[in-house]
Amino acid sequence: MAKDRSEIIEKLTKKYEAIGQDVDVHLQGLLQAKPLTYWDYIQTDALLNLQIQRTDQPDEMVFIMYHQVNELLFKMILWEIDQISENNTPTAEFFASRLMRISRYFDMLTSSFEIMGDGMEVGQYMKFRNTLTPASGFQSAQYRLIEFASTELINLIDNRFRATIDRDTPFEHAYEHLYWQAAGKNYDTGDKTTLLRLFQERYMEDFLVFMKKYNTSNLSSIYKSLPQKDRLNLDLQNSLRHYDHTVNVQWVIAHLNAAKKYLESGEEVAEATGGSEWQKYMHPKFQKRIFFTYLWTEEELNTWGVANLDGHNVLKEPLNV
Repeated sequence: MAKDRSEIIEKLTKKYEAIGQDVDVHLQGLLQAKPLTYWDYIQTDALLNLQIQRTDQPDEMVFIMYHQVNELLFKMILWEIDQISENNTPTAEFFASRLMRISRYFDMLTSSFEIMGDGMEVGQYMKFRNTLTPASGFQSAQYRLIEFASTELINLIDNRFRATIDRDTPFEHAYEHLYWQAAGKNYDTGDKTTLLRLFQERYMEDFLVFMKKYNTSNLSSIYKSLPQKDRLNLDLQNSLRHYDHTVNVQWVIAHLNAAKKYLESGEEVAEATGGSEWQKYMHPKFQKRIFFTYLWTEEELNTWGVANLDGHNVLKEPLNV
């Protein structure tokens, strides 16, 4: 035991000397340090005080916590994408394992819509939702970052304008033609809803920086840069397909169905809280949001968001990419 302790002290000494620090000072500091507790490490008190209701409707608390959990999961997804993009020599095995981590988070997000669909009273939601205007889940910046980090920008352009945009198009122009701009932009006049204008004022500059950063280091670009033997790795191709379909079809449709339950619950179809035209921009069959188009057959691309590919989208043999 004494030998082990001396080895640890020696390693600590070398560690702190390497950064110009005196190990004795740090050891003396440990004498004053409090023991670490779960609640301090997780910051439980701070976390549990972030839920602030705007109404007296009990189910508003469910709504708030549900979306905060979503944002935490989005942060986990971005963290995993960073591990891939910052790896200078990713192997097919490493890439596939990280992708499946990400997909599990999105699988969890997809199934969690039952919390929204079945976990709130329609009557309560229809009361507190008006106090949220013009805020909307549309304004989740982290979700947009996930999209930018997953694929080439052209795949996020509104389907109507893809033929007019290429890699030489200025990022500012591409930004104005991203598919989700259709939620609140009049392309004839250029006018934007308050929802979209506030979102742009808060995040546009951050988005442009992020778009440039991931222009060539997004998941799709990284996959294309792999050696051919890695690109033909069956597990990797299936991991990419699973992620693509989970994010752009299953999660989106689950979100859409949950929204429909509430917005179409009355005699008339209600507007989204931010006034977005959610039916037009959300459904995958309209915008054809696909991260890895080269990993899907022509038939699968043509029926994207319409045919149920769940359970049938596993490749038996790798596609020649």
